[in-house]
Amino acid sequence: MMGMTAIFGALESGMIYAILALGVFLSFRTLKTPDLTVDGSVVTGAAASAMICTMGGNPIFALIASFIVGCGAGAITALLNIKLKIQPLLAGILVMLGLYSINLRIMAGRPNISLMDNSTIYMGLEGLLPEKYLHLILNAVILIFAIILFYFFLKTRMGFSLRATGDNEDMVRASGINSDLMKLIGLSLSNGFVGLAGGMLAQYQGFSDVTMGTGMVVIGLASVILGEALFGIKSLSRRLVSVSLGAILYRFAIAFALYIGMPAGDLKLVSALIVTVALAFGLLNESMTLNAMVKRRRKKNA
Repeated sequence: MMGMTAIFGALESGMIYAILALGVFLSFRTLKTPDLTVDGSVVTGAAASAMICTMGGNPIFALIASFIVGCGAGAITALLNIKLKIQPLLAGILVMLGLYSINLRIMAGRPNISLMDNSTIYMGLEGLLPEKYLHLILNAVILIFAIILFYFFLKTRMGFSLRATGDNEDMVRASGINSDLMKLIGLSLSNGFVGLAGGMLAQYQGFSDVTMGTGMVVIGLASVILGEALFGIKSLSRRLVSVSLGAILYRFAIAFALYIGMPAGDLKLVSALIVTVALAFGLLNESMTLNAMVKRRRKKNA
């Protein structure tokens, strides 16, 4: 069985990845847009957070900056799609490629930045919270706050318009709603939360690396698919919690793979297997639900 250190580590990092998964949920599920900007915007958030912290800035301001630069990355992807009519998938790839150079610029040309001797949000709470649970409590508070924000935003008029844009863009346009604006807002907010997750990740692990975004979109998708398949999607609140739990469960799967001695180089294979199993489980659930509905209708007709 995994030790307590590994369990706490999976929980703590899982909560950060849950914020990233919420951002992916907004683009992938709500807008029905496959957005590969995530692999770049998470590093942009981490780079901005790390640079501000190394310059002696406020760690909380660093996280706000991470959110803002993430929004900017998402907005560029949306504008490429809206104004230049570039397919969303290709637009995301173009922005992700461009962000590699931008991230290096933000990090002053350095491939990685250490935060070991700099102030972070976690250091600021030392003495106020038990040291053993400090990371866990703070990450949980930020995640719960993010879920609440998501829930109330998606329940607003703009949130309903955004969800409707993903469901049926033609109907939304016919109703007089600016679907292009909804895409811009949706992709901006999606990558804003991804950038925030990157900023938190940099402060949590004590460094930012220009390659740390590789495969992040897969992690986000795995969390969304796994969470929805295992914990259900009956209501918006349940769906948001399911996505978050999916990210935590994903981190536990990775931690367990490392615990049993699997080489770090094989973790991408583990990620691919998790997504495949989650998709298969989701299709099985849909098939079982459909069969149950057919049986109920036959009984009523009989």
